[in-house]
Amino acid sequence: MDDLNDDSFDDVLASMEMPTAPKQAKLQTPSSESSSSSSIIAGAVKLPPSNPHSVLVHSKQRGNPILKCILNVPLEFRDDIVPDYVVGRTSCILFLSLKYHNLNPDYICQRLKSLGKMYELRVLLVQVDTPEPHNALKSLTRIALLADLTMMLAWNAEEAGKIIETYKQFEKRPPDLIMERVDSNPHQKLVAALTNIKPVNKTDAVTLLQIFGNLENLINASEERLSQVMGLGPRKAKKLYKTLHEPFLSK
Repeated sequence: MDDLNDDSFDDVLASMEMPTAPKQAKLQTPSSESSSSSSIIAGAVKLPPSNPHSVLVHSKQRGNPILKCILNVPLEFRDDIVPDYVVGRTSCILFLSLKYHNLNPDYICQRLKSLGKMYELRVLLVQVDTPEPHNALKSLTRIALLADLTMMLAWNAEEAGKIIETYKQFEKRPPDLIMERVDSNPHQKLVAALTNIKPVNKTDAVTLLQIFGNLENLINASEERLSQVMGLGPRKAKKLYKTLHEPFLSK
């Protein structure tokens, strides 16, 4: 792991069945002996009935200290899941301690081979518990890119538990929940527009509107006048004046 050019994982990764984008609907036909076993349809894993509000936890994770830090969602231990945690119908988490990874570098590749193409959102949750994590994290980043994983880092058990908990709590939340809220107030819209002009910041924008009153007066102000505004200075004034007097339509 100390060698940045170490390609020890390449042979293992090359033999893995990696997911491809865009994902196509794929039905895994169960055998006659396991007609009730899990099936995979377009990245979703069909499991036996469970509490929809619970995080499904593989039984091998029972001794993991991060479980004590998951307080706001119930846990349900299962033996019939491949990942360490299932946090949604199409979402799963693989947990990896960096210290364990340094001792067993092939472990994560074997886990990914077992996971195959299951789940659409596949999170690799890495607990950084070594003093020099950089080389190992670079190697894991490469693996995450090749295996279609979202890598999340936690520096202690509390952070790791919170990440698992958050994924479950936001399972059915709409995507616009985390989108930036646009203020409908015209003054705030104008402040936001002015701060898009680098290097004008929010304080500069508020000061300019207080002094000039409206956008028309601001546009009609000379570059020299703008440079006299407290906190603006010649450099910002020049950039602001140039931007405000650029043509909106290209010829």
